[in-house]
Amino acid sequence: MLECVVNVSEGRDRAAIDAIVGAAGSALLDVHADAHHNRAVLTLAGADVEPAARAMTVEAIRRIDLRLHVGVHPRLGAVDVVPFVPLAGASMDDAVAARDRFAGWAGDELGVPCFLYGPERTLPDVRRQAFSGLAPDTGGPVAHPSAGAICVGARPVLVAYNVWLADGVDVITAKRVAREIRSPALRALGLDVGGRAQVSMNLVDPSRLGPEEAYDAVVARAPVDRAELVGLVPAGVLDAVPLGRWAELDLHPGKALPTEPGPLPG
Repeated sequence: MLECVVNVSEGRDRAAIDAIVGAAGSALLDVHADAHHNRAVLTLAGADVEPAARAMTVEAIRRIDLRLHVGVHPRLGAVDVVPFVPLAGASMDDAVAARDRFAGWAGDELGVPCFLYGPERTLPDVRRQAFSGLAPDTGGPVAHPSAGAICVGARPVLVAYNVWLADGVDVITAKRVAREIRSPALRALGLDVGGRAQVSMNLVDPSRLGPEEAYDAVVARAPVDRAELVGLVPAGVLDAVPLGRWAELDLHPGKALPTEPGPLPG
């Protein structure tokens, strides 16, 4: 079974988000929309993950014009990131094959350039080098006028996690904290999100460094208001956190990824 976590550059227009979500069908597991980031993260899994990701991409490109986009999150495209992730019964080779099929389709059928990441390079590498030192892997050599480009990946499970700093703490502090806590297992940015400081993180090895450790690393360096889980978390990572801390860390059983093929949660 594959997971696909489609990140689109729209977190404010409810009609657009609903239309994109509606295109996913039964493969959709979770939706997280953020108005300040102006971004929605849509988690898919199951046998129909590839057609669902394609249908959502078509709808998102129809609805989103990147030339009008304003938001604090880095982005290259209207459909910004499409990673394929192996879950139970699937391998990284399966994820790479799905990635390559999607990128070929988006480049050929939609005319949207795609940059591959995974075994070849990281997503931060793509963001730094796209259209300068790095040419698209599929599609034309320049960005699509309204859709930009898509970063299409194959990667292990990661956890997207935000920690909001206390009221009155500035973004300079958030940037310092992000710089200090970065590691091979944790990517972090300090952002001004609607006038509030946020440390936005990707836990790229959550079995080694999970939400509890990430939250505590921030708390050790700055006063914190609250935590925010973006999308889903592996059940094993959830189980490793003491139950008494789940509310503090914005964790609950309904946010657990499926671990076996079969019917998906409604």
